[in-house]
Amino acid sequence: MNSVVLIGRLARDPELSYTANTQTAMCRFTIAVDRPRRQGEDQGADFIRITVWGRQAETCDRYLTKGRQVAVMGRIQTGSYKNREGVTVYTTDVVADRVEFLGGGNGEGRRDTFASRDTYTGREPVFGDMKDTGFSASSEPLMGFDDMPDTFQAAEDDIPF
Repeated sequence: MNSVVLIGRLARDPELSYTANTQTAMCRFTIAVDRPRRQGEDQGADFIRITVWGRQAETCDRYLTKGRQVAVMGRIQTGSYKNREGVTVYTTDVVADRVEFLGGGNGEGRRDTFASRDTYTGREPVFGDMKDTGFSASSEPLMGFDDMPDTFQAAEDDIPF
């Protein structure tokens, strides 16, 4: 299984480009992920390159900036190339299936979710009118406590466990 989940902050603004033949959007950015700190040591970080494709790439380019905290879910992909001196350089990147915008940016503490495909329906996400409640990767409206169905009743009994 090749699956990775990371939480970190963007080390610099994302870079958007398009493939030459299909004009598919590709966004690349690097996140700094804190390393566990041991007593007496300074905090370290790993800088991990992230690649996002399609509409999600365009969304990341539009809303992400240096310092913004994100959660990335995807897979690890390795590769190699020869540099100008003829030396083989090995690369490790995360190809993101899903990027969640965490606190910071506009609206501290808001969590915005962007997925390349809706996990449950397999359809491209529909982005609404971007109200203060955040963005949604689903075409369903966001539901708050005031919107609970009439049949919902709060339990006031002690929970037995």
